[in-house]
Amino acid sequence: MAIIGAGPAGLLLSHLLHLHGIANVLLESRSREYCEGRVRAGVLEQGTVDILDEAGVAERLHREGLRHTGFEMHFRGQRHRIALDELTGGKSIVVYGQQEVVKDLIARRLADQGDVRFDARDVKLSGVETETPIVRFSHGAQQVELSCDYAVGCDGFHGICRGEFPAHVLKTYDRIYPFAWLGILAEAPPAQHELIYAHHERGFALFSMRSPKITRLYVQCDPSDTPADWSDDRVWSELAIRLGTGEGWRPTEGPIIQKSVTPMRSFVAAPMRHQRLFLAGDAAHIVPPTGAKGMNLAVSDIIVLSRAFEMFYGRGETRGLERYSDIALRRVWKGERFSWHMTSMLHTFPEHDSFHEQMQLAELDYYTGSRAGRTTLAENYVGLPIESI
Repeated sequence: MAIIGAGPAGLLLSHLLHLHGIANVLLESRSREYCEGRVRAGVLEQGTVDILDEAGVAERLHREGLRHTGFEMHFRGQRHRIALDELTGGKSIVVYGQQEVVKDLIARRLADQGDVRFDARDVKLSGVETETPIVRFSHGAQQVELSCDYAVGCDGFHGICRGEFPAHVLKTYDRIYPFAWLGILAEAPPAQHELIYAHHERGFALFSMRSPKITRLYVQCDPSDTPADWSDDRVWSELAIRLGTGEGWRPTEGPIIQKSVTPMRSFVAAPMRHQRLFLAGDAAHIVPPTGAKGMNLAVSDIIVLSRAFEMFYGRGETRGLERYSDIALRRVWKGERFSWHMTSMLHTFPEHDSFHEQMQLAELDYYTGSRAGRTTLAENYVGLPIESI
C-alpha cells in the first residue's frame, strides 16, 4: 500500500493498516516539523475519539484534551446552551488540536518502525488502472520507484492524487463563501469552559480554546483581509461586541501569539475511488469550519477504508473496496449539509437584506428553543453514525 500525505487521514490509515499486518509506505512532501506545527481544527467528535482510543493513540488526548458536554449559541445578546450529553445519550466532544493528533500518530508510527518518509519530493503516480500502480519520488539523494497494490491520496485539496482521476470520471461540487475567518491564539485563560457560536449583525464570532491557558477565537472578516489589517485592539474590540452579553461577559484578553485568515469553501469530489486509487480527507472534500467537521470527516473516511482493506487482505473480499466511495460520500454530504447550514445561519452575507436577517434569527430561535431543534444540532455536532460496509 502507498499512502500519499501525512495529515491525520494518512497517518491514521497507515497505523490502522499496520495493526492488521498490512504493509504500507507513507509519503509526505513536507518535513515532520511542518506537519506537527500546522494549527488546524480542534474539535473531535465522539467517534473520532473512540477510534483513536481503540487504536491505542489516545493516551495524551485523554490527559490533555478538554471534554465538553455542550456548547452555546449566542444571538440577540443572549446565550442558549446545547446539552450534547443529555440530547445524544451521553455523547460529547473533545477539544484537542489537530496538530496534537498528528504528533501522537507520527510518534506511534515511528515507534512501530513504520515506513514514513517526510520530505518526499516530486511525487508522481501512474498505473492506477493496472494491478500494480507505481509511485515515483525523490528522497534525499535517491530516486525511488515504488510498486504497490493500491494507492491512497490523503494529500489535501492541492495534492496530486485527485488529478489522476480522468476528467470524465470525476465530478466536483464547489461553493466559495463571500467571507473568511480571522483566527487568533491568545495567551489568556478561557473565560468559560464551552464553545460559543455567535450571530451578530457585524458578523459571526466563535469563542474556543486550546488549553486551560490558551484561548482560540475567530471573527468573520472580508476574504481579502490579511492579519496585518487587524490590530490587536481591533480584534479584541470586535470580539467584545460580537460575543458580549448584557451581563458584561467578554473574552479574557491576553497577548496574541498567532493570527491567520482562513477562506471559507464547501467542496466535494465524487467518486472517491478510481480503479486502484482512493481519496480520503481534504483530497476529496472541504467544509467550512463552522460545523467542526473537517478532520472528523477525514477520520470517518479512514474508518470505512481501513475496514475495506482489512476485508480484502484478510479474507480476499472486494465488497468493501467497491462500496467505499458510496458509503463515505453519504456521510460526507451530511457533514457538508451541517457545515453549510451552520455557516448560513450564523454569518452575515453581503447580499442579505433585513428579511434574511430575520429568517436567520427565526432559525436560531427554533433550533435553540425546541428540543427537536437542539437534538438535531447535538446529533450532528457529536457526529452521525458511520455506516457499516
